[in-house]
Amino acid sequence: MPVNPRLLEILVCPLCKVKVSLTPNGEGLRCAKCRRIYAILNDIPNMLVEEARREEKKAP
Repeated sequence: MPVNPRLLEILVCPLCKVKVSLTPNGEGLRCAKCRRIYAILNDIPNMLVEEARREEKKAP
């Protein structure tokens, strides 16, 4: 079962307080401002800043 849509409506990045969105593969939540990816483990978002990974910048 994926992350509850109602939960996705209220989740924000704990660092910069911007709404997060699902990654294309559905395995994480992405903050557009700080470019952190928060993992989803067993359908539960792990919103700990120190465990998030930074999204790599794409080459032009």
